[in-house]
Parts: sequence; structure tokens; C-alpha cells
Amino acid sequence: MDWITYFEHAKERLFDYQIKDDDERSVFQMDYDRIVFSSAFRRLQNKTQVLPFPNSDYVRNRLTHSLETASVGRSLGNFVGGSILNKYPDLKKNAGILPTDFGHLVSAACLTHDIGNPPFGHSGEAAISNFFKSNAAKDLIESLSAQQIADLQNFEGNASGLRLISHTPEKQSAIKGGLRLSLGTYATFTKYPKESLPNRRNEKQASLKKFGIYQSEIELFDKQIAAKLNLIPQHTSEGKAWKRFPLTFLVEAADDICYHIVDFEDGYHMGYIDFKTIEQHLLDLIDDKKFKWNRYKQIYLPTEKINYLRSIAINHLVYIAGQIFIENESDFVNGRLDKALLDLFPHKLKSNLDKIIQISIDRIYQSDTVLRIEMAGMKVLPDLLQKFVSANLEPKKHKQLYRLLPEIYHDGASIYEKILNATMYISNMTDRQAVALYKNLNGVELAGY
Repeated sequence: MDWITYFEHAKERLFDYQIKDDDERSVFQMDYDRIVFSSAFRRLQNKTQVLPFPNSDYVRNRLTHSLETASVGRSLGNFVGGSILNKYPDLKKNAGILPTDFGHLVSAACLTHDIGNPPFGHSGEAAISNFFKSNAAKDLIESLSAQQIADLQNFEGNASGLRLISHTPEKQSAIKGGLRLSLGTYATFTKYPKESLPNRRNEKQASLKKFGIYQSEIELFDKQIAAKLNLIPQHTSEGKAWKRFPLTFLVEAADDICYHIVDFEDGYHMGYIDFKTIEQHLLDLIDDKKFKWNRYKQIYLPTEKINYLRSIAINHLVYIAGQIFIENESDFVNGRLDKALLDLFPHKLKSNLDKIIQISIDRIYQSDTVLRIEMAGMKVLPDLLQKFVSANLEPKKHKQLYRLLPEIYHDGASIYEKILNATMYISNMTDRQAVALYKNLNGVELAGY
């Protein structure tokens, strides 16, 4: 496998919509712009990153996190792209790929990496999964296949994201393809190119640890994306799976770098982490020989000091991640190496990052505020799922609820599609929308909101 083979059809749009580079923007830049202006992306501004409904303007939500990840991803892509084009000059001649195309492609995929996440962060995924594992959903899913049941009982934001950006409900339009992005962007977005079964959470290969494709999109991914981009099939005893598109490792690295550093920074702004702790751990990530101590000592405000350290730390991590990818580029391209870039970091640097994550777990992710909001999500989402899944399956029995369900989510070609459509309606809500609808339908107040 080689880069030219991967990129031969990367600029084509889903379902063969032929849109070429114009004088000002590449196809991948167009993808970026199309994502930014989509309603699904805008909804991220009211979805939890770490701390729901934060009172501080400094604290990130899913939207700001996605924009920052896209910025880091662009830097990584540009860094790697220049090296690859120098090594393989025919890539420009035969596939029309420029060094900046790597940055534009990675940044576009980064924008969408959280677009399928439900309200209340990862606890929202757990709440949806638990509902479909509960007795309340037993009768709803009993006729489904094992793969379809696994899709619902292991609800996955990555698979939800792929459906969101690639799926157009039949009633909405004759035009297929969701956001109709380039095949390269869809492939780079797909972090886990496999079905929900078999479950391989203990798998050492990064691309098989979770799943990223619902049964509703598996044929589309197989025929429209994997086949045209020549993704390498994984040899599994059951279920379809592929090796990642190589640039997906850069998207993963950009996300990993951001949530390690900026969640930690948010913990400082919210008062969960003191200045000395965050200062020391950020300094531990920085190349001391290149650090400008005189510049740092001139900064007076603690907040500005943290901003400075964060930027230097991220820049250093981007450089290390880019170097590792370039050094192992052939193994990533041929599917021989399937590990997250941060797992390949030098031991000391990886150890320092692990310490930061542990502090974030102890002081931020398990704080009273976060736990209370997660508990609220566990109450809100199952209730809404029960109501709207039932309404979509039996509209005559639940006429009022069925009318509240937007028309694009109505019906479905099968029971599975009907359940998935209603689930996507709930999953696509912002935190505030979910809470407001729950309170409205149940006539109750919810503590903390």
C-alpha cells in the first residue's frame, strides 16, 4: 500500500458528487467550511466537554474543543505533509496532492471527531447504552439481529458521528450523503473502522478497541469509502473491519493532545487545580533547553502564565507526534503499526502525560459538579428514549409524542431504523435541549439546572 493509492479517489465526494478544487479552496478546505456551517457542528457549543454549563468563560465546550483540536490537527498535518511530499514527489504529480492538503484534511476530520457525541459527554453514551440493556427496552429490541442490538447496547459517539455526516433521511431529500464531504475526510474521521461485533475492547490494535460504524452505514462505508480508498481489510472471524486510513492517527493525536492539556487547564480555571500543580506539570512537558525563561518571568498574571505554558507544551507535543509519524510512516501506511501516537512517545514524556490525566480524573472528572450532572443525564436520557422510541414504533398509540418528533426522524425502513432514528434525535440534542424537554414532558424541575 502507498500514499498514491490511498489518495487516488480521496478528493471525490460521497456518491460520486464531482467537485474539484477551485482557485481559492481545495476540496478538503471546502469540507472544513461545510462542517463549520452545519447545524450539527453548531450544536456542539451547548454540549459538555468536561464541565456542563460552566459559569466561567474560560472553560471549553465541545465546540471550542473541536476548533482547538482542528487547529492542532492542521499543524500536525502540515508538518507531516511536507515531509511526505519531499519523500514521495510523485504524490503531487499523480494524485494532485499538496503539502497543505494534509493539514486541511486532518483539520476537517478533527472538526467532526466529536460531532456524534450525545448530551452529557461520555456519561450520555453510557446512559443510552444502559437504557437498551434494561428491561424497559427488552420488548423494543427483541426482534433485532445481534449486530443491531450491539449497536444500541454499546452506543458509540464515533458511529453516531459517521451516521450524522454521511446519512440523509429519505424523506428529507433525494440527495444522498449527509454533508457530502470528500471520501478522504470520511475515512480520516473514522477512528474505529469496524462493526459493533465482535467486541474487542481488550484489543491491542488501536483501530479495533471500539466500533465506529452502525449496521445502517456498514454497506455505505464498505462500498463507497473503504473500497474506493483501498483501506486494508482486517482479518476477523466475524464482522467487517479495516485498518485505519493513515491520517486518522493524526486526528487521534490532535484530540489526545488537546484533552490532556486543555482539560487540565480548565481544571485550573474552575479552581480544582492550583497554580503550582499545573505550572509544574506543564513545565515537565516542555523541552527545558528551548524554553525562554526570561520571557516567562516577565509574565505577571498567573492565568497568562498558564496560557503561555499551554501553548509551548502543545507545540512540543505536536512536534514529537509528527516526528514519530514520519519515522514510522511506512508502517502506518501498510497497516503494520496500529497504535496511538501518544502511546509511542518517549517513556518520560508519556509518563508525565499519564500523571496529568490521573490528576484530571481525581480532581476534575470525579468532582461533585461533574458527578451530579452525570447522574442527571442518567435520569434524563432513558426517559426521553423510552418516550420517543415507543412513539416512533407505535405512532398511533403515542400521537402527541410522535408529532413532537421532527419529521426527518419519523419511521424508518425497519424496526432497527425506527429505533435508531429516535435515538439519533435524542443523541443530537444539546445538554440544555435534553433537560428542557425532559422537564417540559414530565412537569418537573431538575436539581442543578
